[in-house]
Amino acid sequence: MSYKNYKKNDKHQRINASKPAKSRLPWAFASLFVLVVLAAGYVLPNAWNATIGTFEPLSLQERPFRLGLDLIGGTHLVYEADLSAIDEAEKQNSLNGVRDVIERRVNAFGVSEPVVQTTKSGEAFRIIVELAGISDISEAIKQIGETPILEFKRPGNAANIVLTDEQAAAIAEANVGELEEAEALLDRALGDESFEDVAADAIGGRVFSSGFLSDDSPYVDHAGKLREGSISGDIFETDLTYSILKLTGKQEAPEFKYDEIILCHNEAFACGNHERTFEEANTIADDILARATARNFDELKEEMSENPSRDTDAWISATSTDMEVGNFLRAAEDGEFGIAKTDVGLVVLHKVDERNADQFSFDEIAVAKTNASNFVENAGWQNTGLGGAQLESSRVEFDQNTGTPYVTLVFDSEGGKMFGDMTGELIGQQIAIFLDGEVISSPVVQAKITGGEAIITGIGDIDEAKLLAQRLNAGALPVPIDLISQQTVGPTLGAISLERSLNAGLIGLVLVALFMILYYRLPGLLSVLALAGYAAIVLAIFKLLPVTLTLAGLAGFILSIGMAVDANVLIFERLKEELNLGRNLERAIDQGFRRAWTSIRDGNVTTLIACAILYWFSTSFIQGFALTLAIGVIISMFSAITITRVLLMLSARVKGFNRPSLFGVKEIR
Repeated sequence: MSYKNYKKNDKHQRINASKPAKSRLPWAFASLFVLVVLAAGYVLPNAWNATIGTFEPLSLQERPFRLGLDLIGGTHLVYEADLSAIDEAEKQNSLNGVRDVIERRVNAFGVSEPVVQTTKSGEAFRIIVELAGISDISEAIKQIGETPILEFKRPGNAANIVLTDEQAAAIAEANVGELEEAEALLDRALGDESFEDVAADAIGGRVFSSGFLSDDSPYVDHAGKLREGSISGDIFETDLTYSILKLTGKQEAPEFKYDEIILCHNEAFACGNHERTFEEANTIADDILARATARNFDELKEEMSENPSRDTDAWISATSTDMEVGNFLRAAEDGEFGIAKTDVGLVVLHKVDERNADQFSFDEIAVAKTNASNFVENAGWQNTGLGGAQLESSRVEFDQNTGTPYVTLVFDSEGGKMFGDMTGELIGQQIAIFLDGEVISSPVVQAKITGGEAIITGIGDIDEAKLLAQRLNAGALPVPIDLISQQTVGPTLGAISLERSLNAGLIGLVLVALFMILYYRLPGLLSVLALAGYAAIVLAIFKLLPVTLTLAGLAGFILSIGMAVDANVLIFERLKEELNLGRNLERAIDQGFRRAWTSIRDGNVTTLIACAILYWFSTSFIQGFALTLAIGVIISMFSAITITRVLLMLSARVKGFNRPSLFGVKEIR
């Protein structure tokens, strides 16, 4: 007997444990009420702001829904990329690079929320571009289809420009405004805003990183005494900018002075079509190494070296040279000689001196400064002739000592010579890299680079390094694209579609609400309230993600409303069965939800599986339908099992709400 009593009591305890405790019901209701109110306020911010009045901390900004082409008009373009000349391993990277270029181009049109995505259909690689609300379609197609233009530019030289008094006055006046703009940005940077957010309103809309600079740099003179992570309280002025500097790193690193003799051979791409073989060059290098001394090295260099050598009086870090040269400098003693194989040829090296020097890295926000160069065309940044045609590739690599990422540039023989000459002239200055007329990086030259291979350091993280390499490759390895499909929707037709969709959804919602109230009475009324909460939460999620709403997406949302009601129908039918079996109201509600749950779960899971298949294996329009339906189904389960249940449990404890007529049954215990 005691065993049976124990089991009975245990079963009774387990049943009660599944029901919301009386003390928890008010808190559950309050939590759901706050959630629904906040969701409704996010969906309708104007109504929210009007309700809270002048209490500014809780006010919300208007954030419109993202609407697709078929609702506001626009163009759907499909391009096919010709990747036949690209290695299989690099095809996806090349395609991503082209996508990045197209994204920046369509953003320049002022398009509201453009969509650019890549896809593979069979063996064909395609780029899908959706431009909502754009007016000049022909110009958009023209610019999207152009080959990316990659250029390396040097600072303009305004030394020979003779200014009139009016021009000088105009420069002075412009500088006042630009300095005020820089000071306003500095105030924001010193306040609560992040450095990246402030940089969005400056040159290039981004933060520029300097890499590690020696202590003789003007950057270090200005901000080298800061605490790491601190921002200089004074504006840093150059010929071209008013800048805000943030010290991002300090390190003590070895720097070297060394001399070199460069021997060309036919395997070194920077030497062109040289007749000498590598073995012959190696024999000559061994002979030089056997004869070289500190006293005669200059004579041997003048006699034997075949490429311009670097400035031997300049201190240089090992990471700013070819990898083999850097490895030799780290390992050798002062005065030691060695041989390194580089892209510029075999190099006989003489290590002259080594020191440990403080190095500093900075993040920079720059405001363009009007100067004499503004009065001649393109004097701000001057073309050098070096561009994508001479850049063979770029790739992401990592510093062996610190693990920080950097981007390596590899030029062909012509580009290697041009880059070497340019870096030799511009030590301590910037070389800007332009893609489609926009600066994507402007590193400072630390030494003459003659090997045809350079590195860009001072990059924030691996994602930024990958993005820079992608952009460089998009310019250096242009992928031809062909427009294979174009569909245009006029704004008038889109507005009509939107109006009809909203009307259809509203009519469907009203009809469903009437049916539920008339057929299920009090539970039906509560389900309508739960449905209103469901709609507020789903629409808030659509805004928050955000989800691009198309006609197909709206259809998915409207269908999910029907499925939300379907869950309530299953619950209410089970509830009526339990009441007719003679159970009291609270127990009947609990059992109704318990027994309906498996049917609701299984039905919705199968729908979610179908949504997943549609999303992963279909086009963008069907994907919108699958996404909105899946979100609606997930929230509908929450709405039916949580919101409706809490409302029913609360109503069961309100005097007068337990009448049989309110539940469509003959008797309630």
